[in-house]
Amino acid sequence: MIQPDYSLETAAHDKGFFRVAGVDEVGRGPLAGPVTAAAVVLDVAAIPEGLNDSKKLSLKKRQALEEGILASGQSAVAHASVEEIDSLNILRASHLAMERAVAALDPAPDYLLIDGNLIPKGLSLPAEAVIKGDAKSLSIAAASILAKLARDRIMVDLAQQFPGYGWEKNAGYPSKQHRDALVNLGVTPHHRRSFKPVHNILYQE
Repeated sequence: MIQPDYSLETAAHDKGFFRVAGVDEVGRGPLAGPVTAAAVVLDVAAIPEGLNDSKKLSLKKRQALEEGILASGQSAVAHASVEEIDSLNILRASHLAMERAVAALDPAPDYLLIDGNLIPKGLSLPAEAVIKGDAKSLSIAAASILAKLARDRIMVDLAQQFPGYGWEKNAGYPSKQHRDALVNLGVTPHHRRSFKPVHNILYQE
């Protein structure tokens, strides 16, 4: 099993970059809720043990690691709203969330490791796109954990205001309960109207 390591960060340090941020987003696939990104600059002397792609970790493990990430180096979390997702498209909105997370880092990073195959247009810093970055880079793995926890908390919160869709469990992804609730309960203000299953219900008349 591949474990993320610090080699991409070390390679950037070798080129003269000192504040290397890993950037990742979560929430492209859900039918509801924002898309969330995090940017993390780890302190190489205090990297939490057990960092990995958030999808491979239990909630308990993610929560335990979150404390270590927040204590090591700098981190920032940012979002793009449902309105932004619908007006821009999900890819551009997820890039906007990434740009916001990077902009919120203080002091600013000097190099970025971006999860995925594209570098957001709005980023002017030197950057590289890393496919499956959350499984390769410790900084991106750390960002994936913070982004997932932050977004899941928002969805748990929204689930209390809009019960029945199962957001506390499915985080807005199109599970059977969520799809059934869309048909039976209708579309909420937190649904992404540009996404086909939601769009189809709104315009089935």
